Amino acid sequence: MTEICELLPWDSEFFDFRIGRVTTPHLSTKILRRISAWCEENHIECLYFLADSGHGETTRLAEQNDFHLVDIRITLQKNLDGWHHDEQEQLFAPAHIRPARTSDIATLRDIAKDNHTQSRFFYDPCFPIPLCQSLYQTWIEKSCQGYADSVLVSDSAGEATGYITCHLPTSESGAKIGLLGIEPAFQGQGIGQALVNTALSWFVMNQVSSVSVITQGRNISAQRLYQQCGFLTSELQLWYHRWFAGCSI
Repeated sequence: MTEICELLPWDSEFFDFRIGRVTTPHLSTKILRRISAWCEENHIECLYFLADSGHGETTRLAEQNDFHLVDIRITLQKNLDGWHHDEQEQLFAPAHIRPARTSDIATLRDIAKDNHTQSRFFYDPCFPIPLCQSLYQTWIEKSCQGYADSVLVSDSAGEATGYITCHLPTSESGAKIGLLGIEPAFQGQGIGQALVNTALSWFVMNQVSSVSVITQGRNISAQRLYQQCGFLTSELQLWYHRWFAGCSI
């Protein structure tokens, strides 16, 4: 029988409490019993659950069993077959887009600190805000060090003002955009669209035919940006957290 949950060693070490994740998108009374037994056996303090938003029994059981809704997870996708970014358009882009350099990392960490506050970690008060900030700072740094296949940055006078991370397909997932962040002083100037379009060009050059990106239901500006770049919503899921000790939402 497949394990109903899995321990998340990286998350557990980073946040300094034992974190697990449910491996199925659906709940039933039988599944809930298995989840509770597994969490007790593994001394879990926080459990993530990504639910199928269209399964009514699952959402009802989640609400009745101390799972707390922390995010609406929206996946958007774009087909790149025949897509071409007009080079003339790039000439008039609001910022020069280039590959990230090692010397950019400190600046990118500063940008990441407060650029992802609409994520489920910031929304859940049981996660300390300084650790949530550090999570995204670590994420962009590791992306520059090889976790992402490419990190592109917007550049103003030699200084990075924003970033986008790109991941090629693997055996487990398709091509995807990971993180997108822009320095607050440079937001609202079209830099986000320039970053996305340049990333799409990078994917096309790497023979990628389709790319996806995940954002939050509460992040309306990100949804609009990706929609303006031709992405369409392909999936909607619900993130729940369940706390067993030390905190309650």
